[in-house]
Amino acid sequence: MSVLGNILWLIFGGLLTAIGWFLAGIVCCITIIGIPIGLQCFKFAEMVIWPFGTEIHYGNLNSGSIILNVIWILLCGLELAMGSLALGIACCVTIIGIPFGIQHFKFAGLALMPFGAQMRRVIY
Repeated sequence: MSVLGNILWLIFGGLLTAIGWFLAGIVCCITIIGIPIGLQCFKFAEMVIWPFGTEIHYGNLNSGSIILNVIWILLCGLELAMGSLALGIACCVTIIGIPFGIQHFKFAGLALMPFGAQMRRVIY
């Protein structure tokens, strides 16, 4: 079921969201200071392509990750969160799109706090 969901996800905004994360990673990697932020973006861009069967756990927040999250929100995080939120609302208009909207909402939260978040594959 997750394979079918992931294929449909690409059609209903997943590819657009992954491109947004990838472009944010490229922008952040322009400077040496932004490379850790860019690498995090590339990791999440990979996860955004196949989100079904993946859970995000928040933890491991230390002073370094809090500082990086603040810098991230100022650079790209707010824009990615607003884009995912808008796509989530658009998907939730229909009953069929609700699972895709929930995934977009998950990534909107991730766009606000990517540092300290861990991805875990779930096997049912």
